[in-house]
Amino acid sequence: MKNRFNKVFTTRKPVIAMVHLGALPGSPLYDIKTGINGLIENARSDLHALQDANVDAVMFGNENDRPYELKVNRSSLSTMAYMIGRVAEKINVPFGVNVLWDPISTIALAASTNANFVREIFTGTYASDMGNWSPDAGKAMRYRNSLGRKDLQMFYNISAEFAYSLDRRTIAERAESTVFSSIPDAILVSGQITGQAAKLDEIKEVTKIIPNTPVLANTGVNYNNVEEILKTTDGVIIGSSLKVNGDTWKNVDPKRAKKFMSKVKSIRKNA
Repeated sequence: MKNRFNKVFTTRKPVIAMVHLGALPGSPLYDIKTGINGLIENARSDLHALQDANVDAVMFGNENDRPYELKVNRSSLSTMAYMIGRVAEKINVPFGVNVLWDPISTIALAASTNANFVREIFTGTYASDMGNWSPDAGKAMRYRNSLGRKDLQMFYNISAEFAYSLDRRTIAERAESTVFSSIPDAILVSGQITGQAAKLDEIKEVTKIIPNTPVLANTGVNYNNVEEILKTTDGVIIGSSLKVNGDTWKNVDPKRAKKFMSKVKSIRKNA
């Protein structure tokens, strides 16, 4: 699977940076005064800051659509597609999408925007803040193929945020089983909530048991821990720590983003 992964990410150990879209129409935090045009301007600003810092890829997500849903509002999905379409001509790196927490909607959005990859909870059974959570990886992959997007890479987050796994196997055992049964393009390891780092020992266990599948740290990556994390993983997904004051809900801080990527480049060079 690493050869397939490397077709999208030509840089060794890529940094995928989040463009967190503001609260969308239909969600409780949507700001009517700002409106969709304001959301687009914020997304365009974050995209510019991240690409100017030379991140390797970006991912668009509806992180602000709290409380989250397991089947998203149709308005959220259509607005995300519209917004990505509005900034598409400014995207000059590979990009992905993530519609929290709805695998089918995520696949649909990726197909309509020509995204390179998706991130979601595709497997497992969880007790979560959103209720009982049992995604269907087989259904999601078949839906992807039915849309003519076999090339669309699927990144499986196997340690769901805001949830407790009802599967008592270790995370490494779950990763091994997922690779065998579900053919993921990458496995993601997360902390308990957005911005919280995954446990390094768990990441190491996962990378050891599935050496031929890319493993990425999905949450809590920052300037201070990225060197240690990149020693173990095949890349990282980063959001909160590149924001103003490291606050998930604020805009990307261009200086923080550039400082982070400067360190990553140094790490790659020395490696």
